[in-house]
Amino acid sequence: MDFSSKLLENAVQEIALLPGIGKRTALRLALHLLKQPKENTELLSKALTALREGVKFCSNCHNLSDHPLCEICSSPKRDKKLLCVVEDIRDVMAIENTGQFQGVYHVLGGIISPMEGVGPQDLNIASLINKAKEGEIDEVIFALSATMEADTTNFYIYKLLTPFEIKTSTIARGIPVGDELEYTDEVTLGRSILARIPFEASISKS
Repeated sequence: MDFSSKLLENAVQEIALLPGIGKRTALRLALHLLKQPKENTELLSKALTALREGVKFCSNCHNLSDHPLCEICSSPKRDKKLLCVVEDIRDVMAIENTGQFQGVYHVLGGIISPMEGVGPQDLNIASLINKAKEGEIDEVIFALSATMEADTTNFYIYKLLTPFEIKTSTIARGIPVGDELEYTDEVTLGRSILARIPFEASISKS
């Protein structure tokens, strides 16, 4: 791809680094930005800079937040004893969009995947077990995607929670096996949360 402007080429190369965006799409986006009023581009630039410099991880659940404690964890309306374990921030957003869950979350930051070099030590598992030790939770809902790696992660955490008097459940499998949680429609996901089953039952069926 030949460019008449080095500045345009540099912009396209940077945009193309974003996931799911090839160079042709990056070029369309760069040209679109050039057609917009300068103020619009400056607003986008400021928003991205503020995002990178200002966003934090919640000290309690590891969700993204503008403050040390996210709005969900700090809300007096949420049931702090009911904890939903998810892979990342996109899953929190997906479940919140259902309006069916009033507990709190624990974001693992990934799932156990030996093929990709991700082990338990690379995830936010230790802080979850500490919550169990301190008696902060009564029930843990496993809400990871329906994949083999996610099932392995569920079982690993379940074994660590066994010594504590904590109820463990998993979302009902109305979600197709192999599907990512974030792509599941809100009605199906909401019903899966409400129709969760004991985790032990999910082991016996698998």
